[in-house]
Amino acid sequence: MAINVDKKKCSGCGLCVESCPFGAITVKPREETGDSHPRFEKIAVINEACTFCGACVDACPLDAITITSQVKKPAVDLKEYNGLWVFAEQVDGEIQEVSFELLGKGSELAKKRGCELSAVLFGFFGKSFGKSSGKSSGKNVKDKAKDLIAHGADKVYVLEDKALMNFMDEPYTDALSYMIDEFKPEIILMGATTIGRAFASRVAARIFTGLTADCTELDIDPSSKILLQTRPDFGVNIMSTILTEHHRPQMATVRHKVFSPLDKDTSRDGEIIEVEYPGELSSRTELIESINDDTIKVNLTDADIIVSGGRGLGKPENFKLIRELADQLGAAVGASRAAVDADWIPYSHQVGQTGRTVGPKVYFAIGISGAIQHQVGMRSSDIIVAINKDPHAAIFNIADYGIVGDLFDVVPALIKELKK
Repeated sequence: MAINVDKKKCSGCGLCVESCPFGAITVKPREETGDSHPRFEKIAVINEACTFCGACVDACPLDAITITSQVKKPAVDLKEYNGLWVFAEQVDGEIQEVSFELLGKGSELAKKRGCELSAVLFGFFGKSFGKSSGKSSGKNVKDKAKDLIAHGADKVYVLEDKALMNFMDEPYTDALSYMIDEFKPEIILMGATTIGRAFASRVAARIFTGLTADCTELDIDPSSKILLQTRPDFGVNIMSTILTEHHRPQMATVRHKVFSPLDKDTSRDGEIIEVEYPGELSSRTELIESINDDTIKVNLTDADIIVSGGRGLGKPENFKLIRELADQLGAAVGASRAAVDADWIPYSHQVGQTGRTVGPKVYFAIGISGAIQHQVGMRSSDIIVAINKDPHAAIFNIADYGIVGDLFDVVPALIKELKK
């Protein structure tokens, strides 16, 4: 981006100075700047504090200030793009559940759009590889690709490389950007996971398209056939539906547990396409070690039962009650943002808008008031059980079962009965 002051138009009136929220503009004598003018004695000067917000452009009565992009967006022929892609996320060689969920929704959208549904799989699944090519034997990756076909994909594009074994921003961005340029999909869906959030925006910026993050609903407009991308805004107080009308592909990330996967059908036929990257994939960073959170006994996002604690626990030591109840139920341990912000429990346990989105069969909200930001992460649970001493707590508005009482009386009683 670049911002310019037209030396012939600027009168030095100072209205732009008043409008700038960052103090990035000053008015100086033209004698000092060397920009002489037959009528105007002063001129606006913009310094490096400018963020290109455009407030000064709107404030200038003489249209003397302009903002221009230094990068030209390439012209896009929308007719060249076709097909719906789901990025199949894998960790340690295992396809993540959110990928199957997106294939389930993608199957519905592809039928409405009248196009093929494809999955894109990156990784390095073999135990050994050649010194020059860095390619695996292919057996494992084909098995993973067949799983994607069984869950709804018509095609699976596979790109194997040592640099893609573990997620790294740069090689993943390079690989997906290349494949988009090469095959031109119309729609790309990705999980709003740590991996998806890390590089989906990079890809969108690289290929000059838009990205709608954390979608909770997707549909196809019946007349224009454009993807309708719906997501919560303003603290989940309103829902916005966003369209990418003039650029391709249309990109969206979706949280885990928002959609349901199709039943696995091993009889489905599909095509596996092996893609070669034209060059070397590399990264300026190196993965040295992965450290697992030993406090997690049951995976939060995959759990059938979750027991979550909040500010009502009073102090971190009281999370032992939550863990004890979870142990009796074979459940995962969750938490509200208030508990995480207070350093009572690691962030990996946080449920809510800024944490994990979960959809278990049973969700226990203990000592949690039920702010809308927490609700958006767990309200799709089949059954919600709330325990809170405040009868007016917002969590009771969405709970299937509510217990108004002191959690330090109720939870030990539950544990006692479960032990019987």
